[in-house]
Amino acid sequence: MGDDFDYSNRAVRPRGPVLSALSAAFPGIRAVQEQVEPYAAWWRAHNREAARGTGPLWVALGDSMTLGIGAGAPDRGWVGQLSRRFEQRGWHHRVVNLGVNGARVEDLLERQLPALVELSRERPAALVTVVVGSNDVVLRRHRRLLVGRFTELLDRLPEGAVVSNLPNPHREARVVDELLRERAAAGRVVLVDMRREGPRSWRGRLASDRFHPNDVGYADMAAVVERAVDRSRLTGR
Repeated sequence: MGDDFDYSNRAVRPRGPVLSALSAAFPGIRAVQEQVEPYAAWWRAHNREAARGTGPLWVALGDSMTLGIGAGAPDRGWVGQLSRRFEQRGWHHRVVNLGVNGARVEDLLERQLPALVELSRERPAALVTVVVGSNDVVLRRHRRLLVGRFTELLDRLPEGAVVSNLPNPHREARVVDELLRERAAAGRVVLVDMRREGPRSWRGRLASDRFHPNDVGYADMAAVVERAVDRSRLTGR
């Protein structure tokens, strides 16, 4: 990829007034939100080094959970923990993390997929993972667009991408789950089944904002993604 890859993990939209007010009122929320800028900067620097390297490439697309917000360090989110597991198992790789705090599916369509294309110009990524949608289901105006946007995302992802469903009760999340199961059955994507395989309880697994996972919660997420990758044999294991 060379020295010209310089993707910013910072959000293009400002933080909303509700979250700003909550951060001001609740120290636990404020502490997690204070991770956003340094974690984005850490991954940006890491990604530049990884893009310059050689060997199999893993590209992670997603939102704050892919960025690792809530973990004790940027590389202790599910991406960093799973990367270490892969290394311990003998799959030596580079990881470029395109996650952005607050990202919705439209952000993957507009920013992260073009970055994936740029990274794959010389050689396709060995592994592409996607964890997104949680921010789309929060507000009705975004939720009603989720199915159409997720369908476009699936159409544009490379074959064999490893994509998570949403452990959310909203109708739109259930429709996305159905779409993913259909694509997985057809061999187009690999399903990460957070709905059925994710934690049954998040007790003891959440950061101080009571929304993002902590290190333990991210370890559980990493295990679900790892099982999906193992089923796909994408890493040769």
